[in-house]
Amino acid sequence: MEKPTFDPGLTQQYTGVLKRAINAEGGFNVRRVGMTWRDFHPYLYLTTAPWVIFLGVILTLYVVLNTVFAGIYLAIGTEDLKGADLSSTSAKFVSAFFFSANTLTTLGYGNVYPHGVLTNAVASSEALVGLMVLALATGLFFGRFSRPSARIGFSEKMLIAPYLDGSSLQFRIVNRRRNNLIDLEARVLLMTVEFVGDRLQRRFANLTLERDGILFFPLTWTIVHPIDENSPLRGKTQEDLKEKQVEFLILIKGWDDAFAQTVHARHSYRFDEIEWGAKFAPAFTVDSGGGLRVQVNKVGKTERAPIAGALT
Repeated sequence: MEKPTFDPGLTQQYTGVLKRAINAEGGFNVRRVGMTWRDFHPYLYLTTAPWVIFLGVILTLYVVLNTVFAGIYLAIGTEDLKGADLSSTSAKFVSAFFFSANTLTTLGYGNVYPHGVLTNAVASSEALVGLMVLALATGLFFGRFSRPSARIGFSEKMLIAPYLDGSSLQFRIVNRRRNNLIDLEARVLLMTVEFVGDRLQRRFANLTLERDGILFFPLTWTIVHPIDENSPLRGKTQEDLKEKQVEFLILIKGWDDAFAQTVHARHSYRFDEIEWGAKFAPAFTVDSGGGLRVQVNKVGKTERAPIAGALT
């Protein structure tokens, strides 16, 4: 029986051409289907959704709750809302809606107030609902702001660059935020599609790095895989990488001083995102005061550095 080979969790089965395993923003190119409502976690969704969606959900919930309670006040009679404008049906609804908003948020301007047991009971219930909803919304806001996340910038392309007496595979990263990241580690996987027997399979291999970790990350870090006699890229050409649908999967891990937690960043480069015969241009300079100035927008800037056709 054939011994299982290394699989990082992206499956070795090949069922068709994959656009890419890891998307540009770091998410996996996987879409889940067949889920039920029990699989949906509102807190998880709202703490990870884009800000536009999050604020849209909060605004929609706010409007829906006030509309529901405004309808209840209309149903039991707006004459028990003292100070409300009762001149028309629309005026009654508007008065009930804004009274609901004042009650839900426990703001209570006092220009409209409830009268009667039933109306006061509904207003009291709404105030309780408002306290719980506002507490949940506050918790969600805090969860979104307090969640640590790395903002690591990757060079637009990987490079095949000269290295010592041969060549190397390189990419460069930079911290795009002002927080301090320390104890950074890098891991690079090579994913290929190859024939195993009579069928295609995805294969994964760890690439040996010149340096797989650094203690401090105030500048840029060029991560280098030397293409030596042990490299799976040795002797390969651009056409070879295209034929094997090569993708390089990258995981960066470090310690965030600000949040005192470990943060991660993921990225990938495909065979058509590799620039051959180039090297990275300097991205930091020393200013007049003797301090280092990092040009974050130049993390991917390159210069020509010709190499041979095949990798050696």
